Amino acid sequence: MERECMESKCMEKITVELGDRSYPIYTATDFSGLGSALGETGPGSRVMIVTDSNVSRLYLEACMNALASAGADVCSHVFEAGEKSKHLDTVKDIYRELAAQHFDRNSAIAALGGGVTGDIAGFAAATYMRGISYIQIPTTLLAQADSSIGGKTGVDFEGVKNMVGAFYQPRFVYININTLRTLPLRELRSGLAEVIKHGLIMDAGLYDYIRLNMRKIFEFDESTLLYIAKANCNIKRSVVEQDEKEGGLRAILNLGHTIGHAVESVSGFELLHGECVSIGTAGVFRLAWKLGSVSRDIMEEVEQTLKAAGLPVRAPGMDPRRIYAEMLHDKKAKAGKLNFVLPERIGKVTVCATDDQKLLMDVLEELTA
Repeated sequence: MERECMESKCMEKITVELGDRSYPIYTATDFSGLGSALGETGPGSRVMIVTDSNVSRLYLEACMNALASAGADVCSHVFEAGEKSKHLDTVKDIYRELAAQHFDRNSAIAALGGGVTGDIAGFAAATYMRGISYIQIPTTLLAQADSSIGGKTGVDFEGVKNMVGAFYQPRFVYININTLRTLPLRELRSGLAEVIKHGLIMDAGLYDYIRLNMRKIFEFDESTLLYIAKANCNIKRSVVEQDEKEGGLRAILNLGHTIGHAVESVSGFELLHGECVSIGTAGVFRLAWKLGSVSRDIMEEVEQTLKAAGLPVRAPGMDPRRIYAEMLHDKKAKAGKLNFVLPERIGKVTVCATDDQKLLMDVLEELTA
């Protein structure tokens, strides 16, 4: 990890080492170093900021000014906020704007916003002219902790989440932790699900830090938020470096996602992604308990931590049969077998596949009771 002074602020830099696709992640407390980051990484002199109708009112002007200060020719494209915009028609609108502005392969897209924005803008960048540079400027805890790092891009297709997409790494990630102050409380809590998840899969110390500093997180204590951001980035970096395209180890990042994605689809995307991951995490700890790999005490402690973060651990009233059917549509399901990331203890997980429908239905029925 390096510390660099850019403009008037000191930022810390973590590098994701992927050979010629390597890129830095900057953590900072404002946008003052964004222009310098652009100049250092050199993704292009023309930048289109893609953002949604909520974030544009908050941070678009500041980011445009910061990039322009580095000599970039900056324009913007704003789409309607929400998962409902995460489809190919939104990507087509970005293509049209890029073409109208005569963007070429030496230009770049900057994704300013949460995970939806990053996925849409990243996919547009991956496919426009067979690939142009893009930058991640995540403004939600969910995106800062998880989706902005690792190069997963994509959109939903005919009701199936992330059915169409590509692995495409950004040129850099710029995290301003103070954007979390403008998040709705529900969104902040949703992001904590992925932060807690990282501790559960690889870092018991981070998990304990979150559990013991929950109040400071919700008070937006800068040192706490910077610590969590850097810890999350290092976990995601380590996994992505070892398994860029989810051929093996990277699958552990999907703790809670097999059930979570299915719950998200069945809810009609009324539940936030992190809320669904929380329910899914409670589900896999329950599954692990039934299989004898974790104790009941650990299962209950994890549920209490998720609850303390204001997250749901149940989906009462939801049809467990519909959840199971959606799980079978998961792109990671093979030959009727479902892949699960199962905990062995806090900070250690394993990946396994099962077609035990009765066991899984028992878990889903308890989650939806």
